[in-house]
Amino acid sequence: MSAIQFLTKAQLGAFFQSRDGEIRLGQTIYLCQPALSLQQNLDTFLAAGGRYVLLGIPEDLGPRANCGLAGAEQGWSAFLGKFLNLQSNELLDASKIMLLGEVACADLQQQSVSITNNTPNALEQLRALCAQLDQRVLAAVQPILAVGLIPIIIGGGHNNALPLLQALSHSKGQKINCINLDPHADFRALEGRHSGNGFSYAKAQGLLNHYLVLGLHQQKNNAASLAALQQANAEYVSYQQIFVEQSLSWQQAIDWALDKLLTANIPLALELDTDCITAMPASALNYSGISVAEAEQAVYQLAKLPNTAYLHLAEAAPAQHPAGLAAGINHCGQVLSQLVQAFLHAKGCH
Repeated sequence: MSAIQFLTKAQLGAFFQSRDGEIRLGQTIYLCQPALSLQQNLDTFLAAGGRYVLLGIPEDLGPRANCGLAGAEQGWSAFLGKFLNLQSNELLDASKIMLLGEVACADLQQQSVSITNNTPNALEQLRALCAQLDQRVLAAVQPILAVGLIPIIIGGGHNNALPLLQALSHSKGQKINCINLDPHADFRALEGRHSGNGFSYAKAQGLLNHYLVLGLHQQKNNAASLAALQQANAEYVSYQQIFVEQSLSWQQAIDWALDKLLTANIPLALELDTDCITAMPASALNYSGISVAEAEQAVYQLAKLPNTAYLHLAEAAPAQHPAGLAAGINHCGQVLSQLVQAFLHAKGCH
């Protein structure tokens, strides 16, 4: 079974509307050739001057395995519906962006349909499925990094941070740096795979050189997680320091991170859990976070670091919008699209 399901031109029409006199990104973005293998497609794209690869992970196994809410499997399609409708013009070079497709996980999602997350046995089942997903995400992303392309990964839970960090570390043959914009450090116990322990597993596997959390919420992390962070020599700037105590501004917090991460020859993983954004429909809806503009500002500045190797946007869950699914798809799609544009502009994709 292939780790990736390619997105074809025939499927693309469901995500954008054409208009006379205008050209949309959905009409100019680079698509895979279904007859070619993943490796052949990546090599062909790279030879054509390609640079960025969009990949979706339509799953909610990880958040549910962390006793959380469902819905993160819809973030990817919400993103496509907004991003592909953007105007194609000289300010964004769509020929440098490959719309690869999505990690094949429909079978794992189907197996989880009847599993609740309110008993130890059910959680064990979900965590076993999440561990299977880890292997598929690793198999999908490592070839992208190995040829020197920059993946932008959207959808699913923050559990997917672990295989992404594995792929980056393995492809570079070294420990890596990671910054996570997130109220949660996701440094929970190694109790089976879920969305709350991707970074603690990464640390235990020797993948991380330096781990920073930007905007951590002091009361949304248990004592054991905070102790584990300290033992791992990880660092954070809290939401409370920035917005309650105002001991430093948002820009000063970003500057702190930039200073910590300006490490020569060490790749940087850029992780963002969308529940860091105020009122974002996410697996953990948050009404005390940063604004969309502040998230864009951070992504842009961190993406400008030459060693930033990928962008991962996790946990967007349209179904969690208080006004319903349609409102959630619109909300999530717009925010995810804006964050991807910030990353691409920082990298000079124009």
